[in-house]
Amino acid sequence: MRSRGVLVLAGMLAVVLAAGAVTAFSMSRKVRGSPEQASRDYFAAWRDGGLERMSRLVADPPGDFAVQHRALSNGLKVYSVELEPGPLVRDPGGESAYQEFEVTRNLAGRVTWTYRSTLRMGLVDRRWKVLWSPATLHPDLRGPATWKLAETESAPATFLARDKRPLPGDGTLQPYIAALAERFGDSGDSGDSGDDTRGWAVELIQPGAGPRRLAVLGAESPERIRTTLDRTLQSAAEKAVSGKTAAIVAVRPSTGEILAVADRLGGRNAFLGNYPPGSTFKVVTAAALLSDGMSSSGGVDCPGSVVTAQRTIRNSEGLALGGTSLREAFAHSCNTTFARLAVERLRAAKLAEAAGTFGFGGPIAPGIAAVRGSFPEPGNGAELAEAAIGQGRVQASPLVMAMVAAAVADGTWRSPRLVDAKLIRGTGDRPQPSHDVPNAAALRTMMRAVVTDGTAERAGLPSGTAGKTGTAEVGGGEPHAWFVGYRDDLAFAAFVAGGGSGPEVAAPLAARFLRAR
Repeated sequence: MRSRGVLVLAGMLAVVLAAGAVTAFSMSRKVRGSPEQASRDYFAAWRDGGLERMSRLVADPPGDFAVQHRALSNGLKVYSVELEPGPLVRDPGGESAYQEFEVTRNLAGRVTWTYRSTLRMGLVDRRWKVLWSPATLHPDLRGPATWKLAETESAPATFLARDKRPLPGDGTLQPYIAALAERFGDSGDSGDSGDDTRGWAVELIQPGAGPRRLAVLGAESPERIRTTLDRTLQSAAEKAVSGKTAAIVAVRPSTGEILAVADRLGGRNAFLGNYPPGSTFKVVTAAALLSDGMSSSGGVDCPGSVVTAQRTIRNSEGLALGGTSLREAFAHSCNTTFARLAVERLRAAKLAEAAGTFGFGGPIAPGIAAVRGSFPEPGNGAELAEAAIGQGRVQASPLVMAMVAAAVADGTWRSPRLVDAKLIRGTGDRPQPSHDVPNAAALRTMMRAVVTDGTAERAGLPSGTAGKTGTAEVGGGEPHAWFVGYRDDLAFAAFVAGGGSGPEVAAPLAARFLRAR
C-alpha cells in the first residue's frame, strides 16, 4: 500500500511540474507591445530627430538607415518635419498592420513639401516592430539616393488626353505635343512678375537613373490643358503605322475634334505636308457633279482610257466598265469618267466651289500650324481633267483629307481642333466657319459602295465602314497610297508615302487601325 501511495504522489507531482512548464512556456511566448505602441514610439522618435531610437524600433534596420534619412534632410535643407498619422489597420491574420501618414517638411525655410507614405509593422520574435523600407521615407525611394532642392521657373503646362489622363510619353505624337507646349505652354503671367513665378524643385537621383522631379513648390501650379486626343485611338493608330512611312489622322465628324495623330512621315507632315490626294479627291468631284444636277444612279460611261482636252486619262489596270452609274464609277474609281465629266460638264469654277466647300483654300486652326488644302483653279482643260482625279496642282495633307471624310459623314464641314475652341480663339486664329455640305447623303451611299463592292471590298474593313481609295502619282517614284473614310462618329485618313496602291496598302492599313481600337 505504501508503494502505491508513493506512486500516486509522484504522479501528482509530475502533473504539477508539467503544468508549471506549460505556464512558463506560455509566458515566454507572450506578445510584447502592440502595433499602436510601436507606431506612437516611432513617430515620436521621428519628430524628435532620434534616428538611433527609430532604428531600435525597426526589425533588421539596414546599416545605412540613418544615412538615408540624413541624405534627404541635408539634400533638401529640411528645417522641420510634421507627421500626421492616419488610422491604423490590422491585417486579417493579426500579425501585421499598416498606417498611412502624411509628412510635411519645411525646405530651406522657403517652401513646404507634403506627401503621403505608409508605415508597416509586424510581429518579429513575438515583438511588434516597424517593417522599414526606403519607401517608408518616400514612396518613390528604392535605396540610397541623392536629393536635391533646385530653384526653377514655373512648371510647364501638362497636356492631357480627352479623359484627363496623361498622354503617352513617347511615340509619334510627341512633336505635336511639343508644338502645343510652344503655343499654350506658358502657364505663368506674361507680365513683369518679378520672382513670383519662380519656385523650388524637389529632385531625386537614384543609381542607374537620371534626375527625377518629384514636385515643384512655390511656383505657379502647372496648367493642365485637356486635348481632344483619345488614348485608345492613338494607341491603335500608332500600332497601325508602326514600321511604315505613313500617317493616320482620326477626327470626330460631329465636333471636328482630332482624336488621334500617328505620324511617321516626319516633321509633323500629317498636318504640314502637301501631297496629291489622288482619287480620294473624287469625293469633291462627285459632290460637284451632284450639285450640278446629276444623281448617284445617273448613267455615265467608264472606258479604259479617254482623251479629254488633249489629255489622255487611263484607269488603273485597264479597268473598263462601259456604261454604268455614277455610283459604280465612283466605287471602282474610274478616272476616265470623272476627268471627262469635269471637263465637259463642270468647268473649273464649279469644281473650285466644291473644293472650297470641303475646306480647300480656307484657313484651318487646329491649335498648331497646319496647311490648308490647295486647289489652284485649273488654267485649261488638261489641268481640269487632272484636278478632277486629285492630280496636277491639287495638294492636301492627311488632316485635310480626314476632314473631307468627316464632312461627308456628318453633312457639315468643321475646322479641326486639338484643344478647346476657346484656347484657339485666344491665340487670334480664326478658322473658316462650319457649313453644310450639299448632297452628303448621296455621297455616303457612294462611299459605302467603295467598301461593299468597290476598290476597298477586299481590304478587311469592319462592317459599317465607308470610304474612298486613292493612288496618287508623284512622277518618277512610287505612288502615294490613300484611304479616307468614316465609321460611326469616327472619320480618318490613312496615308502611306510611296506606298503604291491605295486599295492594296492604305485601305488595309485603315482596317488594322479600326479593328485595333
